[in-house]
Amino acid sequence: MDCGLCWRVKVGVVGASGLVGGALCSLLEKNGYQWVGFSRSPKGRSGEWRSMDEGFVGLDAVVNLAGESIATRWTEENKRRFEESRVGVTGEIVAEFRKLSEGERPQVLVNASAVGYYGDHGGDCLTEASPNGSGYLAELCERWEAAAEKAEGLGIRVVYGRIGVVLAKESEAWRRMKGVFSAGMGGRLGSGRQFWPVVHVEDVAGGILHVLEHDFIHGPVNLVGRTTVSNAEYTAVLGSVLRRPSFLSVPAFVLNLVLGEFAGALLASYRVEASVLQESGYAFEYPELEGLLMALK
Repeated sequence: MDCGLCWRVKVGVVGASGLVGGALCSLLEKNGYQWVGFSRSPKGRSGEWRSMDEGFVGLDAVVNLAGESIATRWTEENKRRFEESRVGVTGEIVAEFRKLSEGERPQVLVNASAVGYYGDHGGDCLTEASPNGSGYLAELCERWEAAAEKAEGLGIRVVYGRIGVVLAKESEAWRRMKGVFSAGMGGRLGSGRQFWPVVHVEDVAGGILHVLEHDFIHGPVNLVGRTTVSNAEYTAVLGSVLRRPSFLSVPAFVLNLVLGEFAGALLASYRVEASVLQESGYAFEYPELEGLLMALK
């Protein structure tokens, strides 16, 4: 097997105290890897932690998951924070790599990105070969990936992990959705025809480990579930799993009024396929939506 990191090396995780970062560190430990966390708030988690100023010496791979949540109003101040925590932090990481000699640099950088890269494409199937879309999120993701791409010039394999809608028991998104549906107030957003690329956090972590271990994988990788469903299909399955009605809907104009520009991200359609993961043999922990949601109950 073509396995880039099979000898159980040390992995740096930027954003290790976040939802995906925590799941990844646990998976790395389970599979015999050492990890070093980089975070402004380690939250008391055991393990080795560094600040960005301490650099990346001694690391064979780096996974960058840094990025402020976009699930808020997109004010100019918040957009500045989105940019700095993604493009800015990625640029800092590459600058630290540049300070190291060729033999000291990590072999691979897995840098987070998002399915927002593709823009709203209705029902069109989107793979890693699909072009960059239009709109604020697409432009932000393009700059984010361009910052990571500079590591390629240093002889580092770079993977852009385009992450979908991540679900986990402890995630704020899931707690809010479960609360609304449990109260019998659940339903589709807008028309419900928009595709939602939901994915369990364990499959995001598993997908990242998969690309770390297979050094023929480089460039964009869609970190989404095996099957992408519409928002209407998602709400119907969630209502069935929770045994609660899901016939209500939130009109698009209400979302726009309450959430502003961020509403566009909830109403946009991303029919994204995990082509690279599937073609390279990744086995999903939660290949079907019903099983994924049952695991979150």
